[in-house]
Amino acid sequence: MEAKAKLAGHALHSILIVFPLGLLCTSVIFDIIYLIGKSPRIADAAYFMIAAGILSGLVAAAFGFIDWLSIPPNTRAKAIGLWHAVANVIVLSLFAISWYLRYRGETTAPSITAIGISIAAFLLAGVAGWLGGELVERLGIGVHDGAHLNAPNSLSSRPASDHDTNYEPDAGRRAAPIGTIPGREAAGRAPQPGTRPDTLPAGVGRPTPVDVGKKANVD
Repeated sequence: MEAKAKLAGHALHSILIVFPLGLLCTSVIFDIIYLIGKSPRIADAAYFMIAAGILSGLVAAAFGFIDWLSIPPNTRAKAIGLWHAVANVIVLSLFAISWYLRYRGETTAPSITAIGISIAAFLLAGVAGWLGGELVERLGIGVHDGAHLNAPNSLSSRPASDHDTNYEPDAGRRAAPIGTIPGREAAGRAPQPGTRPDTLPAGVGRPTPVDVGKKANVD
């Protein structure tokens, strides 16, 4: 089923989701680095990563919701899409709480509570990501109808069920038999009309010495 919200032929939700996922997950890594070195700059970086991740996550969620509305009801895809959305809402909410707990006047140094909440959100984001992969790779949500390995460019007006002839084998060319050298006739094939037998290699229309001897004995 094709996505409804698209840009240049591709689903907007799939394009935008990499930003919040990357920012929020990297903020957890920065939290761990902060615990080791206690660098205030690392704390600031994690703080602003969370803020940017939440904002970009809301934008990605809006286009994902548009795609979810177009999924037919009473299908597994509809149910998985709902669980995917609910999990991501919880993830953004947990990161928002962690972000709120970090700012205390002149510092953004995270407390153990804030870091713990971010880690819990990080783990739940992995579950939500798996559900998103199930929607695309298993259930075909966001995939063009008739898509295949030689489908034409998304920017063309042609449907995905068409074939890009640049990657299709020549319909008029027959594959050579296994074991033969490309460009040469297979052994045992009848000679072309007008070809002199004495110009052909042994085994291709020209009698061998053994054949001549057998004929002489018969006569």
